[in-house]
Amino acid sequence: MTSISYRTANVDGFNIFYREAGAQSAPKLLLLHGFPSAGHMFRDLIPLLADHFHIVAPDLPGFGKSDMPGSGYTFDRMAATIDRFTEIIGFDRYALYVFDYGAPTGFRLAVKHPDRITAIISQNGNAYEEGLGNGWNPIRAYWRDASEANRQALKAFLKPETTIMQYTHGVADPAAVSPDGYSLDNFYLARPEASEVQLDLMGDYKSNVALYPAFQTYFRTHRPPFLATWGKNDPFFLPAGAEAFKRDMPDATVRFFDTGHFALETHAVEIAAAIRDFLLR
Repeated sequence: MTSISYRTANVDGFNIFYREAGAQSAPKLLLLHGFPSAGHMFRDLIPLLADHFHIVAPDLPGFGKSDMPGSGYTFDRMAATIDRFTEIIGFDRYALYVFDYGAPTGFRLAVKHPDRITAIISQNGNAYEEGLGNGWNPIRAYWRDASEANRQALKAFLKPETTIMQYTHGVADPAAVSPDGYSLDNFYLARPEASEVQLDLMGDYKSNVALYPAFQTYFRTHRPPFLATWGKNDPFFLPAGAEAFKRDMPDATVRFFDTGHFALETHAVEIAAAIRDFLLR
């Protein structure tokens, strides 16, 4: 049985909760989750990889059991906190697994510290405009006009039924999706202080799109070993976004799975096998 530890790191006065498994002498793998989840989204993946890797999966600031930041929170600040977190826990060289919000967070780390990144796995973690689906349209409207009406419209993304949709859309059999993940996500989203932080991050996501050229320059310049594992039925991050990685990294491996946004809910075994083969090579 895999032993998983549940810890909290003090990052310059800000508490980051994280899951840790595997031998500390093993190659390091940092798992970065996305909206609206937390490190628990990796609950099925971690036991499948911990025999070969030292794995750490933090809850991003404002998510899960990590501290809640104040108003006006940005992806730059989130990446800076996670960057400092890696230093505190001794992750000096590591592979990245990025998903959704974890992608622009992790890609910032890679741009800042290319020498620290041994490989990247992107699971529905976008870095190209063609990868943004129509599900982003209400958020794009807020980017163009940060009116209070457009901000309030984004609260639809925080409703319990929207969370469930993100887990089940594009899945062949919704009964195969455990309620554990989306129920816990909805519990954390229901905290009174959570909604404004999440709306701030939705508004700031435009900063990630503005950084796409910088991310792409990093890919072209450093050519990290790269694996894209993609739920092909994701309405938010389209398959074209996965294929686009090969434009800057011709040696990148792209794998599609017949599932939706939260691909680990239905294909953890298959994705773990792909990661194991990729990283051990």
